[in-house]
Amino acid sequence: MRIMRWLMIVLIVLLSWLQYRLWLGTGSLEELYSLKTQLAEYQTELKRLEARNRALAAEVDDLKVGYAAIEERARFELGMIKHGELFLQLVEQPAQPHSAVPQLSPPIAP
Repeated sequence: MRIMRWLMIVLIVLLSWLQYRLWLGTGSLEELYSLKTQLAEYQTELKRLEARNRALAAEVDDLKVGYAAIEERARFELGMIKHGELFLQLVEQPAQPHSAVPQLSPPIAP
């Protein structure tokens, strides 16, 4: 009987310790959930960065292969033109408000 009591106490202590580790200790369920959330955020960021890298690699290839991309950048970013071209810049003037024409009131009869 005395051995059963000690065995029961040991088992309860062991179960309590395991429950503590499961819920609060190192490698707990809370930590596991936090790590899964962090992993999902990292994977989203990784996909965004991979797409950006693909776009940059395509731009690099475009710049290496053809002159069209270089010419486009020179025109739009640096404002350059080809030899013999004429550069025209149209500047729009702000719209003038409609001038109010004074209204004449009808003469008042005496």
